[in-house]
Amino acid sequence: MATFVRLPSGSWRAVIRRKSRYASQTFALRDDARAWALEAERRVDRDEPPKDPKTAALDTFGGLVDQYVADLKKSGKALGRTKAATLEMLKRELGELKLAEIDRERIVMFGRSRAKAGAGPATVGIDIGMIKLVIRHCAVVHDIDAKVEPIVLGRYALKHLNLVGQSNERDRRPADDELKKLMGYWGDNDRQFIPMTRIVKFAIATAMRQEEICRITWADLDEHAKIQLVRDRKDPRATKGNNQRIPLLGISGYDAMALIEEQRASRTSHGDRIFPYNHRSISANFTRTCQRLAIEDLHFQDLRHEAASRLFDAGYDVEQVALVTGHKDWKMLQRSAHFRPEALHTIPAMANSRSKQIGHPTRSSRP
Repeated sequence: MATFVRLPSGSWRAVIRRKSRYASQTFALRDDARAWALEAERRVDRDEPPKDPKTAALDTFGGLVDQYVADLKKSGKALGRTKAATLEMLKRELGELKLAEIDRERIVMFGRSRAKAGAGPATVGIDIGMIKLVIRHCAVVHDIDAKVEPIVLGRYALKHLNLVGQSNERDRRPADDELKKLMGYWGDNDRQFIPMTRIVKFAIATAMRQEEICRITWADLDEHAKIQLVRDRKDPRATKGNNQRIPLLGISGYDAMALIEEQRASRTSHGDRIFPYNHRSISANFTRTCQRLAIEDLHFQDLRHEAASRLFDAGYDVEQVALVTGHKDWKMLQRSAHFRPEALHTIPAMANSRSKQIGHPTRSSRP
């Protein structure tokens, strides 16, 4: 039987001794102490540890999401924009559910709903993985009585339904005439505030994302070495502190350093950012212009793929291209690049020229 002790503060301490186990907790009300003691004894009878009352509020999935986010903040880990948006969506869709209600059938229902709303197999897979991550984190860190097996089974079911899977490899590259149309449109628009032509050229020359372009500073520019430091570059493992020195090349058809000089000459702002614009405005402008010019299925992110592809077309190898794109996983870099068959006519000549410059014999000159 549990015992209850009234403390000088007025609180109540519940103490249980059962099957050689001892546990105690303090509560403001005696009724709460009794309720905890009864449940704790039942758990001991099932060979389970008594539950910490601090985790009692974590009985819904929304509570688990809040706890997971709070734990990340305490550990100093930054919550990325994409991850934060996914967690908010999951909280809206599943937040009110009790943990026991998140079973295999509910996961399948959720996956079907996401697919019906337009989410692709890769996106649904990421969503399911995030549900599993939150539940597993709280189970391990906070001793929540929750299991991930129903999530795994639900994912398997969705995979068999072709609602979970890898993303389709995107191979969209802007054609030369599409780039010409875009730049012509922006050049003829006297009301164009953002220098979209210069930014698009710079994106192709550097493989930078729109957020990175709008974040780089004059203070981080090494003009002599033609190197731009990009701080906190996006990385799946650790974005914060992932600073990378990017060479400003002129090999892709556009000269990155020359574009920066153009920006310096035309800038009206004297702040530290080289391109002091809102990256969302750039994305919206790009999408809106493509729609007006009937250019289908082209996104600003495709310019990054174009940049990597042009570097490969020019004869650079994977290690060298990664110094520009910032990829640490070379397999992902190779997926980002999409070669044009015409480029194969020029790569051997470039490779031979580079071999001669560094003193390596070409295949044709070997005995």
